[in-house]
Amino acid sequence: MTRSSALGVLVAALVLTGCGGSPEPEEPAAELSFTNEATPSTGRDAKPAAVLRAPRPAASPEQLAERIVDAERTVRGGTAPAAEVRQAAFDAQVLYRQLARTERWQPRTYRLLPARLRAAARAHVAARRDFRGMHSSLSDSLPAWRIVAPAPARRLLAHYRLGERRYGVPWEVLAAINLVETGMGRIRGTSVAGARGPMQFMPATWAAYGKGDIDDPRDAILAAARYLADRGGGRSGRLDRALYAYNNHPAYVRGVKRYAAVLRADPRAFTGLYHWQVVYLSEVGDVWLPHGYERRDPVPVRRYVAVHPGHQLGTRTG
Repeated sequence: MTRSSALGVLVAALVLTGCGGSPEPEEPAAELSFTNEATPSTGRDAKPAAVLRAPRPAASPEQLAERIVDAERTVRGGTAPAAEVRQAAFDAQVLYRQLARTERWQPRTYRLLPARLRAAARAHVAARRDFRGMHSSLSDSLPAWRIVAPAPARRLLAHYRLGERRYGVPWEVLAAINLVETGMGRIRGTSVAGARGPMQFMPATWAAYGKGDIDDPRDAILAAARYLADRGGGRSGRLDRALYAYNNHPAYVRGVKRYAAVLRADPRAFTGLYHWQVVYLSEVGDVWLPHGYERRDPVPVRRYVAVHPGHQLGTRTG
């Protein structure tokens, strides 16, 4: 399955970790509360029903730590209204990106975070560094993608769990791949190498491992679990080897494992990662591609941010 994927997105973006594990829940619904399923939107560059605000950068390491704590508390608490959870998840995403770019703030910020979040923050920063390191140059245009609302969180989690039960691939790994590849299905479009679907399969690999519809989240997630298990990533315990087969870059292996570790340490973190937005790192910095973004051809990034200045989240490219 070696190919160029949609990695320029979120955590090369996401998207987005070495933490200890906690026992996984018997049933996802009992452990995780999803009161914030995404609302589809329509139209060119339309926004979700509850409009997200572009998060502002923190002004100091003290403020950065305080805002990360507030955002994660909202995301993981399970009681906040849906709109607040979506906004908090976006805030946390942008704040972790800022922390990764601002190396001189990292020691102070880590010291100010509670222990339960310190490991997660370090993991997010390390994953960001891994994925950023996979890119030697940045684009002067935005991709010909369509950004849509993902499948409901409960449904995706059920698909990951099914993949784990059938093939032995940890659900956290399947979720991390789904996040890194397409923002959990937000990105619709074919990669430059021809990969398709929420788990970014090349046609030949899909022919060998896929069943059903390459664009269907359930079919794609199970195909990924099938592929990884065949490469030793299931009960055989050779996960690094399997992930390297999925994308032949050691940084990809490390980054996916870091996100999986965040989920393993606290499954409630899935709520936050599920709501992460598509943030594209271009030559002018981070550009937010909201639900409803749709381009049939690449668009010059400077032209796009001139029309949508609120979608440029920062000018740093590190």
